[in-house]
Amino acid sequence: MADVFEKDLSSSTFFQAMVRTGIRPFYRSTHTHDGETLVDGRSVIMAGSNDYLGLSTDPRVIAAAADAVRRYGTSCSGARTLNGTLPLHGELEARLANFLGTEAAAVVTTGFQANLAIAALLGKDDIVFSDMANHASLVDGLRLGAARRVLYRHSDMDHLAELLTEADPDAAKVIVTDGMFSMGGDLCHLPELTALARRHHARLIVDGAHDIGLLGARGRGVAEHFGMHGAIDFHTGTLSKCFGSTGGILAGPAHVVDYLRHAARSILFSASMPPAALAAGVAALDIIESEPWRRDRVLNLAERLRNGLALLGYDTGQSVTPVVPVRIGEAADCARMWQKLLDEGVFTNAIGAPGVPEGQCVIRVAVQATHTDDHLARILDAFAAARRRPVAGPRSPQTTDQEPVSAR
Repeated sequence: MADVFEKDLSSSTFFQAMVRTGIRPFYRSTHTHDGETLVDGRSVIMAGSNDYLGLSTDPRVIAAAADAVRRYGTSCSGARTLNGTLPLHGELEARLANFLGTEAAAVVTTGFQANLAIAALLGKDDIVFSDMANHASLVDGLRLGAARRVLYRHSDMDHLAELLTEADPDAAKVIVTDGMFSMGGDLCHLPELTALARRHHARLIVDGAHDIGLLGARGRGVAEHFGMHGAIDFHTGTLSKCFGSTGGILAGPAHVVDYLRHAARSILFSASMPPAALAAGVAALDIIESEPWRRDRVLNLAERLRNGLALLGYDTGQSVTPVVPVRIGEAADCARMWQKLLDEGVFTNAIGAPGVPEGQCVIRVAVQATHTDDHLARILDAFAAARRRPVAGPRSPQTTDQEPVSAR
């Protein structure tokens, strides 16, 4: 008799590679501050965090979060629609709308839930066109919607144009893409996407999870980076990257935001963002607006890292951001490289399917504004050494026996 609990990860090539090698890159306990982290009691460089601007441990952000806990407690203990709305929600939403240049914004509990909320916009007669490299939360949001989903090859504008031309001209159409792709570190082709959306009367929704706060002269994201501020019809995003907090962002026309507040199940039936996360988001936005040097610093470090890795013979793909994927290939080789780098004192992210296509595993490196020149030199030294030495025996995690899940 079948049993739904009888599940295993035998179909995961990455998991099988970890079984064969004895290496466990996932669920490792870390304690990060100023570009370094403790792993199994050992201090190493953190080169895998999405805290690009280094704000999660900034004293001003911490102080704001602590003050909010003292004033409001640890939880709102309810959904936004009922008892879960604080003055901090309104303050952060107004600030984000002004920052992004939209009529309105809403904050939700997580970035994943922000993308699930999109489902409420997608009716059965609509068509949604999605980049094949979009984040898993976008993929799930589109799956939950009733619209017909059409996938286009990653950043292939000719393929998207062909699919749009073939689509029912009378159907409501939406193009959905990441602004900055979380695994490749590359950017969407916003000028071409905008032109195609206008030509085919489609709406353009962009997930700015990794680029809002990071790109553009004021940090307003990929549209500002391309000199096209205002070209995006609707934004989603998160506070868990550049803002050093947690929570999701929805921003766009006021009537659309208001509709989602009352129709999106991921908003209606989720407990509200906690006070500490809200206050941290407000404080982080203050810093993002007043300290552009952080963006300049992290982008400069990333360029130097890519150049250094290229000199060592590594392939970093199309990355132009602080996410620098080092292409490895097979899962076992990726696991071994991850272990070599950790042995050299650098913590990175080992990424396999479904985070990346099968057989295209990468070591995902991410730099932060709080990394020093010495940190960068040590990261490059670790990659140089990793090519010269065999992998040592794996250091088993001391805090968990959990199995890995997708990195995306």
